[in-house]
Amino acid sequence: MTIKSIWLRRIHKWVGLVIGLQFLIWAISGTAMALLDMDEVAGGTMPETAASALPSGGTAWPRVQQALGGQTITTLAILSGPQGQLLTVTTPTGVRLFDASDGSPVSIDRDAAASIARTAHPERASPARTTSLGELTLAVREHQLPVWQVDFRDDVNSSYYVSGTTGEILERRNDSWRWWDFFWMLHNMDYAKRTSFNHPLIIMVGFSMAWLAVTGFWLLFRTMWRHDFTPIRRLWRAS
Repeated sequence: MTIKSIWLRRIHKWVGLVIGLQFLIWAISGTAMALLDMDEVAGGTMPETAASALPSGGTAWPRVQQALGGQTITTLAILSGPQGQLLTVTTPTGVRLFDASDGSPVSIDRDAAASIARTAHPERASPARTTSLGELTLAVREHQLPVWQVDFRDDVNSSYYVSGTTGEILERRNDSWRWWDFFWMLHNMDYAKRTSFNHPLIIMVGFSMAWLAVTGFWLLFRTMWRHDFTPIRRLWRAS
């Protein structure tokens, strides 16, 4: 065996140790995510709301059109808010909310966000704290500001995230989701944003695994020749 092979064996051993530890982390994190109840991770069942129809007649729609100033409407929806029905109007300049009963503009302030979150909570629990996010957190990393965070003192430490633009429930997070997200971070090795499988670290690990396999085969055939086949030759001669 040459000096080159000796150094290759040493490098192969330490790279194998690192990759082996990562395989162990993948196995543990994958098993943990599989064992967690996905209904609990998702925040439980959302309370059902009755389907609403767009109100007809009255002064609501003319006031909405007047407030929009002739802008093109790309989408129009009606939602059930805590104080009644809301018109969600999307134009090229953004999303506007209006009271469906009289057409008056509606803004999602602290009290409105808390009320929306309480309505969506399965137990109708009272919020413990409502906070306007100054920047996106991991819990709402795929959304856009403004966002209200509404925290509850329930058994699973729920946090509901309400859009400050549309009043929609963006996400429902709890302890089960936080554990799942932690194991997800370990699994995809994205320790910053926890969203990508195409980041440099995991690509480097992939190439390391390929290098480990190639050098492993090379070392196998480099070191297992005549003396490894001696027992087989003896059996062949004996037969």
